Amino acid sequence: MVGYIYLGIAIIGELIGTNLLKVSAGFSHLLPTIGTLLAYGICFFFLSLSIKTVPLNLAYASWAGLGLILTTLISIYLWHEPLNFIGVIGLVLIVAGVVLLDGFGTA
Repeated sequence: MVGYIYLGIAIIGELIGTNLLKVSAGFSHLLPTIGTLLAYGICFFFLSLSIKTVPLNLAYASWAGLGLILTTLISIYLWHEPLNFIGVIGLVLIVAGVVLLDGFGTA
């Protein structure tokens, strides 16, 4: 159970790091750049802890898939970036892949 908590922290770190990466404007703003590096450091630290108990394929698919979906939602609401129909289909396929790995990929 603790591995999944670590995975959740890793996903949150990825979300924070990715959004700070946008704010850093190509690493041209010092504080967001430092925040990006710290958030990604925390992210990878907790991802490494999670894969001690969570299967790697499940951990990575969940981390990448949920991170992508949540980052997309944040980019729509916070940064007002558009999402077209093809993008929605792609997100649905990612969710399907994560669900399949979650349910059947760790036999």
